[in-house]
Amino acid sequence: MSDQNRTASPGYATGQLAKALAAASSASTGADRERALRKVRHWEDVVRGMAGGTLSVGSRTPVADTPAWVTLEVAHGGFATGRYLAEVPLSEAEAARVAALPDEVPGSTDRERLNLWYLGDAGQAELLDAVRTGRFRVEVPEDAALAVVALLLDRGFPEQALDLVAELRPLLHRLRLTPRFDPVARPSGSAVRVVAVRDAAASLRAVRVPAQIAKMREALTVWDPLYDRLVALWCRTVDGETPRLDDDGAVHGGWPCRTWPADWAEARAQWLTDFADTCRTVAPSGRQTNPKNNFARLRRALESCPHGSEALTAREVGWIRRAIANTVSRRGAPQTAHRGAWHATHVTAVTAPTNAALAEVLAGRLDRFPADGGLPSLDVATAAVSEVETTDEIPCGTAMPDRLVHKAARALEAPVDELVDLGVITSGETLAVVLPQLTSRLLGAAIDDPAAAGVYEQTYTAFRRRRGLLLLTLEHQVRFTELPWVQALASFSSPQADNATAALRSLRQITLLALTAFPHAVLPNPLVTEIRALAKQAERELPLVEEVAADIFAGTFTTKWRDAAAVASRLLAGTLYANYYDLPADWSAPPRTLLRWGKQTAADFTELCRQRAGTTGGSVAANGMVLEQSQILTTHNLAVLVDALDLTDEVRERAPELARRTLGWIVRRQAQRADHLHAALIQVKNTAYAWRQALFLLSFCEPAVQVSHARWLRDEVRGTRLEPAAEGLLRVLDGERFTPAGTVERGGGRRLLGWARGAHPFLAGGGAAC
Repeated sequence: MSDQNRTASPGYATGQLAKALAAASSASTGADRERALRKVRHWEDVVRGMAGGTLSVGSRTPVADTPAWVTLEVAHGGFATGRYLAEVPLSEAEAARVAALPDEVPGSTDRERLNLWYLGDAGQAELLDAVRTGRFRVEVPEDAALAVVALLLDRGFPEQALDLVAELRPLLHRLRLTPRFDPVARPSGSAVRVVAVRDAAASLRAVRVPAQIAKMREALTVWDPLYDRLVALWCRTVDGETPRLDDDGAVHGGWPCRTWPADWAEARAQWLTDFADTCRTVAPSGRQTNPKNNFARLRRALESCPHGSEALTAREVGWIRRAIANTVSRRGAPQTAHRGAWHATHVTAVTAPTNAALAEVLAGRLDRFPADGGLPSLDVATAAVSEVETTDEIPCGTAMPDRLVHKAARALEAPVDELVDLGVITSGETLAVVLPQLTSRLLGAAIDDPAAAGVYEQTYTAFRRRRGLLLLTLEHQVRFTELPWVQALASFSSPQADNATAALRSLRQITLLALTAFPHAVLPNPLVTEIRALAKQAERELPLVEEVAADIFAGTFTTKWRDAAAVASRLLAGTLYANYYDLPADWSAPPRTLLRWGKQTAADFTELCRQRAGTTGGSVAANGMVLEQSQILTTHNLAVLVDALDLTDEVRERAPELARRTLGWIVRRQAQRADHLHAALIQVKNTAYAWRQALFLLSFCEPAVQVSHARWLRDEVRGTRLEPAAEGLLRVLDGERFTPAGTVERGGGRRLLGWARGAHPFLAGGGAAC
């Protein structure tokens, strides 16, 4: 069985189901269990659908009799469960509307009757009013469909409206095709946000006091006062000086159970009552229940002495004496300044306002803002606790911890570069999450009608929330323009030169931001998707390529990979990158293509990748080796973007600092300990990808800077598994070249790659790569 078929097999889904069941059974909290049970339900649906033939995993239309545009529920790994996200129960408002519909409104289900009503005059009027006033919310792309029908009819496009209705008609009985009728708060201008206020508030309310701190607080504020009273009770029975330990651990002083104050029995009874009351509200810990613990010894002795010590043996009295000596020597005698100071110091350390308590205060502040909106500034998060916010635990003036401010900052509305500087956007993946907010506005600017533009923007943002499917045989994910109602909105478009200029400006900004903020990381696929959308709006056709998973690699590449490699060879000719990786100098020969699965593939590019990898692929490791060569030859989009967007000067100016940062990341990453072989393999792979990024950046540096950086790296990694990589880099800078085996003629230099078959040369101990 091939790797890609193995990944898409029922066995994989069954394994995931077993993992989800195990997680549900071992969940420690209700929230964890609920989350695990949702995964169980997802994988049960997947296994049932694959067994029954209603799911075809690996296809872009995996659910039988379902068009590609339907938004599917997708489990981890891209497995469709068979459920439609727009197939939801009627809301209370929708149910009330259906109940009031005249009997003559047709439909086999309540959802169909409601959808058909919205195709009538009254329903169309309601939809038009909602989109014109902005009182609508698109949660999944299908929510916009009937609103687009209303817009088309209103603007005089009846044929397009009828075509759209015909496309939607087979699913009118199942899908919600209308928006929620309430306004949605959206950032304006160049501002974006990572999450809405409601999500930031929820993350704050999820903050908990760590279990260890909670136990310490409980011990010091609940059990220690009881213990002090217990010790004091027994000290009152001592004849002579209070027992203490000497330097050798021997007990000196008087003996307990020799004198019995008149009120001792009453005080004993009160303590036992208080202890029992406390146990009903706070579960005793080991200290209170462990028979060898001083607390437990003194309590049991107290229970045995209602009027005197007649029930105690001499050994038990000796234990009482030693227990008193232990605590007095450590903390001081009861009701003394020494013991009081000890207790106050420890209580202060653990009863300071907890992050959980402060998080609740901050969440309350966020509740004052629209739940689906963002924060206009961070002042609300950074302000100290005010007088009206004080509690017994939190005094006025308490500062908000940075950790909680950061959680609130995820709802801050600000330009992308500002959020990067604040540490709110910390990766290319997060950058890809927020970019649709900006891209949707740029794409919507090409639509004249404000109402139609608003529908377009919300639909685009909702579409980008769709989870990708597991695809085989060169299939591509459903594109935004494949949605029938989005195609219909083209009737409202009137592209202008200003729109293309604005998109190009944003494209340059985002590309530079991704490269400068995260220079060690390849552009993730969601970010490539957004860059491609901006490039299309900017009227730039760019051969942007995606990162392909080794376990679903189809064994070949489409022609855009060859086009990207040609750009890379031209841009980087004669540079460090070209010399280190032996880039082909010329792609001028006519391309050799083959038609596979209905697509033109680059046969010559595929063959070159196989030759360079020394394998034709097949296993995960072999596929990874071929794919890595494709990334090397194309620079995984860096060359295409720098060339097409004319960013050479900007990159050259920043390259020395970015290359040094990337090399520093590599040093830190390799210093981290990997817990198991799989983690170690991922570590090496990511290191090799960052290494490729660093070499690309170094190629824009002066020779002296290149040598300086390489020598710094060699000094940093001397004696580690990366030393051969640093040595190999210095040898290439000195004019040498790698042999076909990836080594240099003299010294111990070696080319750093992330994938290998058999023993990986850059794994500690030569661990296997597959």
